[in-house]
Amino acid sequence: MITRHIRLVSAVVLPLAAAGCVTTDYSSKDAGFTTASSKSGEATGKQTVWVQNRQQAQAVRDRVKALMARKTVDVETAVQVALLNNKGLQASYADLGDSAADAWQTQLSVFPTFSVGLTGIATPGLEAYRVLEGAVAANILALATYDKNIKLADTRFRQAQLNAAIATISLAAETRRAWVNAVAAWENVAYLNQAKAAADAASELAKKIGEAGSMPKADQAREHVFYAELTGETAKARLEAKLAKEELVRLMGLSGSDIDFQIPNRLPSLPKALIKRDDIEAESIHKRMDLQVARLELQATAQSYKLDDVTRIVTDIELVGTYEKEREREDGKILSDVSKTASLEFRIPIFDSGQARLRKGELAYMRAANQLAERAVNARSQARSAYLAYRSNYDIARHYRNNVLPLRTAIEEQSLLTYNGMITSTFELIADTREKIDSTILAVNAKRDFWLAEANLAPVIYGGSTGSTAAETEVASAEEAPAGGH
Repeated sequence: MITRHIRLVSAVVLPLAAAGCVTTDYSSKDAGFTTASSKSGEATGKQTVWVQNRQQAQAVRDRVKALMARKTVDVETAVQVALLNNKGLQASYADLGDSAADAWQTQLSVFPTFSVGLTGIATPGLEAYRVLEGAVAANILALATYDKNIKLADTRFRQAQLNAAIATISLAAETRRAWVNAVAAWENVAYLNQAKAAADAASELAKKIGEAGSMPKADQAREHVFYAELTGETAKARLEAKLAKEELVRLMGLSGSDIDFQIPNRLPSLPKALIKRDDIEAESIHKRMDLQVARLELQATAQSYKLDDVTRIVTDIELVGTYEKEREREDGKILSDVSKTASLEFRIPIFDSGQARLRKGELAYMRAANQLAERAVNARSQARSAYLAYRSNYDIARHYRNNVLPLRTAIEEQSLLTYNGMITSTFELIADTREKIDSTILAVNAKRDFWLAEANLAPVIYGGSTGSTAAETEVASAEEAPAGGH
């Protein structure tokens, strides 16, 4: 006897039609990356890639090698290398892939399952029995909530695209700041070396004059201790400069012989004019991708709340239709008997009216709404602070360049003239030279702070890491320790 048992599910064609209405191709290996790359490119002006195979990896290595072949790596090259070569950024792109896979799985969740089985038993003296069984089943709950589930998955997918773009912008800004710090540090080291040379000369001169009995020991000690302290400061500045370059190396994702590159010894000159950002608040509210992520979170929370409202009573339901046909062979004749049955299987949580889950949904929505409002307020404040720091640090750096340094140069020149006329002493000349070096370092720090503030404009407009809040951007100070690389 052969028995065939088939379970047929009502409306099997429905999930096929519903899935066909979705236009997003979540199954693509680079799903969503084009959008993320386009959004980050608007902020950074640079290209990025999502490396997923050997050919792409080799192409990236070749391009990085070509970029690093330049004699000196400028800031734009450093940022481009980081966006191509930083492995942490590639890991964040994998999160985008996870989101696409989740949406794809949701898209496929309503497709019916089909199974076929064949069994047989042979008993001596009896007929051989064979059973062929097929089953097709679909979850009615999945069908009923499909639209809401796929919309929620698509919302999460769009969030992932924005987060990938934010990660790209953050890395670009961090690399730009690291380059600025590194170059400024080595520029400071150069000026400290000049000050050290002047202090060395003063110390040696004091020693000779002291040996001749024309200089008190206290004055000799002052010159010696100044040189000793400056030697320690120069060594510390050089260490911090090397460490700052290592920070840049890490962000660029370099290792081995690739780290043997050079960066400029001086920061770029100040621009002739500032970028006009009078509407930076409105621009930030319109373009900030972290605000868009928060809006989507609010939307996703609302979608989840509606989904809870639909499914709070029936948590599991399956419509099962069966078709059974038995065939029995007897004396060369086939006898058949057919029976059909249908049943609705479901489970109801008798003691759970769903009110607790609805309350949690309401609270989650209010939480997301307040977080979005807070982010919007903070974004406007950060935009104002960033532009204020940008303009103020520009004015400070110009002040040092146009006023302080020319005056120090004039003092040094006049000291040299009076020294040649035997009016100014050697120690007065050296003191004026040292003070000029101090002012020069302050000018370098002011210029560094301006370029750091400039690097923070893109993150506050488009979203991303600003290192520290723009309002905390430090102005030039004599107590600032150098930081950077070479």
